[in-house]
Amino acid sequence: MSKIITLFNQSGGVGKTTLTMNLGYALATQHHKVLLIDLDPQASLTTFMGLEPTELEKTLYNALLEEESLPIHQELYKMALVPTNINLSVAELELVSAFNRESRLKEAVLPIKESYDYILIDCPPSLGLLSVLGLTAATHILVPIETEFKSYFGTGLLLSTIAKIRRHLNPNIQFAGFIPTKYDRRRSQHLRTYEQMCTELKPLGKVFWPIPDTTAFPDSTEERRPLALYKSKHPAVEVLFDIATELEKL
Repeated sequence: MSKIITLFNQSGGVGKTTLTMNLGYALATQHHKVLLIDLDPQASLTTFMGLEPTELEKTLYNALLEEESLPIHQELYKMALVPTNINLSVAELELVSAFNRESRLKEAVLPIKESYDYILIDCPPSLGLLSVLGLTAATHILVPIETEFKSYFGTGLLLSTIAKIRRHLNPNIQFAGFIPTKYDRRRSQHLRTYEQMCTELKPLGKVFWPIPDTTAFPDSTEERRPLALYKSKHPAVEVLFDIATELEKL
């Protein structure tokens, strides 16, 4: 069965988009069929994957608001992509009165989901309706958390949101795990925060190996390439592929 994994955190800058692209590539390299869905109106994932958001005729907006088929772009670094652009920013307003609004993405994915082993959804950094759509469509949630105390402190609100989604919209959603990001082992605060994550979050799901803080990620996305293609020997590449291997066990 296809695994639909939504990467979600209401905080910005934790690495959701970078992880979506790079974990998708790692899974594709391991011979899985992978589809990425850009659910963030900022369209960073669309840009990172080599498309120009302003030049797209059809995007996720058309599937959600006009109930068209998902516009899937094939063969982008061994993956497929459903792109978006700034038009999606008005979707939350336009969906307010829409019938069955929370399930619009789930219904859009349904006809094609068995064509892919993994569908990774990049959510916006908010607790708005678009994120609710991503969580309602998911079989699993993967949570990137920056290894700064102030970022980790907001995890309680995130977990409360997931609990509400389970009660009202998606009772079967499971945690794929938690990924500590922007980790610098030389900083004692990062070490303490990572240890706290391992202790407090382990009952909910696996706490993966931390993703190191490195300029290689912004450099590779500026080049619009996964890190494994931009700098294959970088230590973060091994971590990403190890996480992908764990996701295969879901």
